[in-house]
Amino acid sequence: MSDHASVCPLDCPDTCSLTVTVENAKIVKIRGSRANPYTAGVICTKVAGSYPDWVHGPGRIETPLRRVGAKGEGRFARVSWDEALDIIHERVTSVIAAHGPQAVMPLNYAGPHGMLAYASMDLRFFHKLGASLLDRSPLCGGIRTQAWLGTFGTAPGIAPEQVRHSKLAIAWGNNVTWSNLHLTPIWNAARRDGAKTVVVDPRRTKIAEQCDLHIALKPGTDVVLAWAVAAELERRGAFDRAFIAQHVAGVEEFMAEARRYSVAEAARICRVPESQIRQLAEWYHTLSPASISVGNGLERNQNGGSGIRAIFALPALAGKFGVPGGGLVNGAGFAFPKTPARLQRPDLLPPGTRTLNIVDAGKHLLDPTLSPPIKAVFIYNHNPLVVHPDQNRMRRALAREDLFTVGADVVMTDSMAYADVVLPASSHFEYDDIYAAYGQHWLQRAEPVIRPQHESQPNTEIFRRLAARFGFTDPVFTASDAQLIDDAVDGADPRLGGVAPSRLPTDRATAMTVAGEPAILFKNVFPKTASGKVDLVSDYLDQKYGSRLPTYRPYETPFPLILITPASDERITSTFGGLKAGDVTPPLEMHPDDAKARGLADGTMVRVWNELGEVHLPVKITTEVTPGVCCSLKGAWMKTSDNGQTVAALAPAHHADICGGACYNDCRVEVAAL
Repeated sequence: MSDHASVCPLDCPDTCSLTVTVENAKIVKIRGSRANPYTAGVICTKVAGSYPDWVHGPGRIETPLRRVGAKGEGRFARVSWDEALDIIHERVTSVIAAHGPQAVMPLNYAGPHGMLAYASMDLRFFHKLGASLLDRSPLCGGIRTQAWLGTFGTAPGIAPEQVRHSKLAIAWGNNVTWSNLHLTPIWNAARRDGAKTVVVDPRRTKIAEQCDLHIALKPGTDVVLAWAVAAELERRGAFDRAFIAQHVAGVEEFMAEARRYSVAEAARICRVPESQIRQLAEWYHTLSPASISVGNGLERNQNGGSGIRAIFALPALAGKFGVPGGGLVNGAGFAFPKTPARLQRPDLLPPGTRTLNIVDAGKHLLDPTLSPPIKAVFIYNHNPLVVHPDQNRMRRALAREDLFTVGADVVMTDSMAYADVVLPASSHFEYDDIYAAYGQHWLQRAEPVIRPQHESQPNTEIFRRLAARFGFTDPVFTASDAQLIDDAVDGADPRLGGVAPSRLPTDRATAMTVAGEPAILFKNVFPKTASGKVDLVSDYLDQKYGSRLPTYRPYETPFPLILITPASDERITSTFGGLKAGDVTPPLEMHPDDAKARGLADGTMVRVWNELGEVHLPVKITTEVTPGVCCSLKGAWMKTSDNGQTVAALAPAHHADICGGACYNDCRVEVAAL
């Protein structure tokens, strides 16, 4: 039995350091390590409890497979690697001969967040092939990132550890306990020292139960709430006029929109008491340092970008930057010296290659007018049938008999069941990788703790083999994983201390500081916008999306209830969904008033439906949600459903105001007993 250092690669802002116990070449225990000072030996129960079964359990894909049943049936025959690669080469080259290389599309997302597994050799392969480009960020996180870029450019915000110094800590659309776990003890320590804490979330989460003020606003109205707070701050004389004059652009145009919403009007639209808006404004005026952590929850509606931009404006207007514990706990990804062009080689792309939005993948796959049509798709790092909005559209797309689908995954997912060829992918415990983060400021490297299981291979080797089979002989397609790690990060960055990225220690994380100090916006880092200021009016977002200023667009349909689908405490999106702990049908949380109006009792099986689909769930009557809002956790697999649909079947596929982002929380439904 031996212990090994590793890193959690899952789609979570914390990127925990791990200690992995191996016995007889198998993982038997996982616990947190202190290699990353931020995660400090603590990990979530789903990682500790689920990973060994995920790596070594019966769902593991052991060999290459060829489909022998109907699409979606999940019947496969074992084939060799050479046979699988030959089938892929023959079918894909036939597609290219008939329709051109853009008839091929990668359909991958963020299963693992290691820089190699996420996007390295795979993109080199697709770029050389000339496949359609896929814009992945709109599915999640891209709206917030684009809002940040439009407001601050590529400067990082404060690290989460800075919240320890805050006298006011606000979590806005961030379920800290489940989705940002290591912020919780920092938040609690600040509170013990007298800090006020505020949660803005439609649902009464665990952290909301413990805070001083919980504002349970109507989903999609965050921009109105932030505008009203801005206008109230102005009325109170709380603006830092000297800071604004030197560092903020577009204030008058921004405030012209904000002033349209009185506290009373905002309270009506957001469905919250006026007193809560005034309390938030008062605390934000009088308490400093003040920090805001903006999560991904509030981006998932058609006003998502506007809401985030309006929140980002608050510390600029009130002059909350430039001190420890002050500002925004966002933009962490910009703290790292990443070199994606070296890693992914976009220079290999043929000129004029089109880009498709991942949110629209189902639509594109079914579009008879798309030219060229998508005739071959590679699914990896992703479970699109469970994750994408308008699930039934995605199912019809993947069921196309004329679509050649290659899948690669660690376990047999609902989406892999539709593939024509399935390749066995290694878990991150079986290969080298390097890990930046999107929620903290520590760079980490990990080495394998076990050998690749069965016939599995890391993504890098899978795409090396594909490149070789397609005749791509340039050295960029034979680069080792160590070379790829060195391509992923700027080895000349002084924070690496002269150590090559591929040789960074695995027993301690590398701090992404500024001249040895934590990054603090307007102290040692500054906006990297074209104006050099905080842009409340954004030419960048105007040029990209026609979104110069934040806007508010009410979203109504004939269906009376709003359904939100936040993260689960059993799964990371859909990862671990195939395991026992994650295969319980998630309940539909409903307020007692809504349940009474429909004659529903706790535990009743209900049908939840709209024009896109229907889901059957047990109802849980609770005051954790407000009247008019229901909640069911995302990521459950089809085996939890009695009719082959999960909550993603109900999610609309229209776009947010920026980034072409997904609008899961614009879902509107009706509910009745089965």
